[in-house]
Amino acid sequence: MENSSHNIIIIGAGSIGTALGNTLAKKRDCQVKLLSIEKDVVKSINKTRFNTKYFPNIKLNKFLKATSDVRDLKDANIVFLAIPSNVTVDYALSVIEHLQKDAILLNMAKGFSKEQKTITESLSTAIPNPVCSFKGPTFARELINKLPTAFTVGSEHIEHDAIFSNLFSDTPVHVDFTTDVKGVELLSILKNIYAIATGIVDAHFNSANLRFLFLTKAFNEMKDILLKYGGKEDTMFKYCGYGDFSLTALNDLSRNRTLGLLIGKGFFSDDISDKVVLEGKIAVSVFCDEISISRSKNCKYPIMAELYKVFNGSYDVSGFVNNVIKS
Repeated sequence: MENSSHNIIIIGAGSIGTALGNTLAKKRDCQVKLLSIEKDVVKSINKTRFNTKYFPNIKLNKFLKATSDVRDLKDANIVFLAIPSNVTVDYALSVIEHLQKDAILLNMAKGFSKEQKTITESLSTAIPNPVCSFKGPTFARELINKLPTAFTVGSEHIEHDAIFSNLFSDTPVHVDFTTDVKGVELLSILKNIYAIATGIVDAHFNSANLRFLFLTKAFNEMKDILLKYGGKEDTMFKYCGYGDFSLTALNDLSRNRTLGLLIGKGFFSDDISDKVVLEGKIAVSVFCDEISISRSKNCKYPIMAELYKVFNGSYDVSGFVNNVIKS
């Protein structure tokens, strides 16, 4: 692939897809299209240069285009997957015949596939293209407003480091790189879990001492689970690790932190959980079922185990903090 010219398709014209597309469209060596099933969004972008559903007050770059035609994928050498985790694999498989054989796929979704594997693992077993992970501490609203933003590129191909460094040069996006693709994917799931737990703690105590005591415990528990599943410790200190966890756990714009705050204040119900966010809740059950920690008295992962109890049956949330701190 020539580093000087890129034909880019971003699958998904939601907040993050639009923000990323708008950023890359400003580079004249890039042709960028948003591929979306939402035909009203496609029409709005092409006719008015506004994504009225997600960014109604922000005029988009004139070079950013949108399409609903999957055949446009045949021209793309880089494809970002910016759609929900529960549909990412199925959608990618449905359009596989339209992909260039050497097009690079980058997963932005944060969650498990239906097979309870990381999304990159599921895609790599079914698609011959190189499959990478693209995750970092990023709110779409700030990215589209041109504020500095960071992502980690996780790829088994060392040459992709130069490709994506070139792609994002002269943009607000800063990237680092690792070959630990699984680690990037796992951390993007784990950070949601521990952001929920942080929200519960902060709902009970407005204490800086306790907050950072807990964050240290959470960060170490994340590390232990990452290593158990084959990730590399160094990945913890990439943008996808420390950065994304801190953003998600400590900023009130985070949906998972919000879910934790609701739980901690006693407003949790399945209805609220489904409306706020699903990935964190689902991931807790997947990890706990595999690790078999939910009923362990001497659990190595006490925060994960307590969250499992929160989501699965009657639980006195007032005891959550003491239960995880004393472990």
